[in-house]
Amino acid sequence: MECSRPVLDRHSPRRYQLQWKECRKEKLMASRQKLLLLLMALSFAVAVFAQQSTVKKGPAPYTTASSGKEMYKAYCASCHGPDGKGNGPAASALKTPPADLTQIASKNGGKFPQSHIYEVIRGEANTPAHGSAEMPVWGPVFRSISGGHQAEVQLRINNLTNYVESLQKK
Repeated sequence: MECSRPVLDRHSPRRYQLQWKECRKEKLMASRQKLLLLLMALSFAVAVFAQQSTVKKGPAPYTTASSGKEMYKAYCASCHGPDGKGNGPAASALKTPPADLTQIASKNGGKFPQSHIYEVIRGEANTPAHGSAEMPVWGPVFRSISGGHQAEVQLRINNLTNYVESLQKK
């Protein structure tokens, strides 16, 4: 900001000093306003960056093998959502949106492909989304949680598959 240059008047040096001080005050105020605007823009950028979602990775929690619903909530709902529509809290952080699990049967001629979904969860089906860094294959995870007991792994995958089937739109 440019302020008018004070004119030195031989008869009024005090007036010159006041004008000079006023000009410096205006310049200082303008620079403070610019600094404040810069800080506000920086704060906004930090706030936007902080809101970007990230997927927290960690060990899978233990759940009972007998409850497909409990396993779904613990292992699947963060991405696929509590209702299976692909709208979980972590979904926005993924490069590939999670599948709408309620549409599996409708996309397969109205029949739920039980054995295919079992294989996908186990990690035996060739499904690009499963087995990526974002979407784990659950077979090895369930083997680890179950201490290597194959019967418990099968029970877990069976019950989770049945629960996903129960989410299908009627």
